Amino acid sequence: MIPAKFDYVAPSTVEEALAALSEAGEDAKVLAGGQSLLPVLRMRLNVPSVVVDLGRIDSLRGVRDDGDAIVIGAMTTHSDVFGDPLVNEHALLFVKALEQLADPQVRHRGTFGGALAHADPAGDLCAPALALGASFVVAGSGGSRTVEADDFFEDLFTTAVQDGEILTEIRVPKYTGWGAHYAKFVRVAHQWPIVAVAAAVKVDGDGAGATISEARVGLTNMGSTPLRARAVESALAGQPATDEAVRAAAASAAEGTRPPSDLNGDADYRRHLATVLTRRAVLAAAGV
Repeated sequence: MIPAKFDYVAPSTVEEALAALSEAGEDAKVLAGGQSLLPVLRMRLNVPSVVVDLGRIDSLRGVRDDGDAIVIGAMTTHSDVFGDPLVNEHALLFVKALEQLADPQVRHRGTFGGALAHADPAGDLCAPALALGASFVVAGSGGSRTVEADDFFEDLFTTAVQDGEILTEIRVPKYTGWGAHYAKFVRVAHQWPIVAVAAAVKVDGDGAGATISEARVGLTNMGSTPLRARAVESALAGQPATDEAVRAAAASAAEGTRPPSDLNGDADYRRHLATVLTRRAVLAAAGV
């Protein structure tokens, strides 16, 4: 299908983009990488009067070190985040998720901030962001504010970014030396995950004496937003890095979740998958 007619604005600064959004009002849409918005426009599921393209705002791209955190510009492509040495060293969980996100074409066009702002509960980046305790810098006419991950994802396709605001960067605490893994279950390659689990694990010691000192686990497509498997995290702390201990902790992965039922599987099936994938993700992250 052909999108409905709309005006197009391509500002070169965040200030210009905010001014364009303010002038257009509620009928404006922000275009980042376009991997989610363009199909919606083609199907006329949304008919904006103005599309504000952020692609020319260079300040929204790149990864930088900021002391105890790394900062990822919202318009940085998935491919650039995947290959960035700071991300690989301090936020390996994102790398593990990105290598399974869609295909190379999408990873070269899609943007890190765009995927997070879209807030698809089946998206591959939201659960890792939640698990790592990322924070989101949002710019508006009144200045910038920072939203913690626990408060950012509000509902299905809904975040704390309001009309007239722009997500500008994502701040990620450093998890240097932590193991990470993203276990994703799909029926066909490049599909949205039926269920996926993001796990970052800190292991003390090695060999038979290795102990999990801390773990952070996020769940994909187990509710209307990404979820933390906090019961699993608590159960893992201080436990030996063994299959038996991880299996026991993973049994609580589905606690408090509300997974959907659809053609790919019902809610009970997804709850079972969550326990299986949590075990796999934690063991791989722990190097067991």
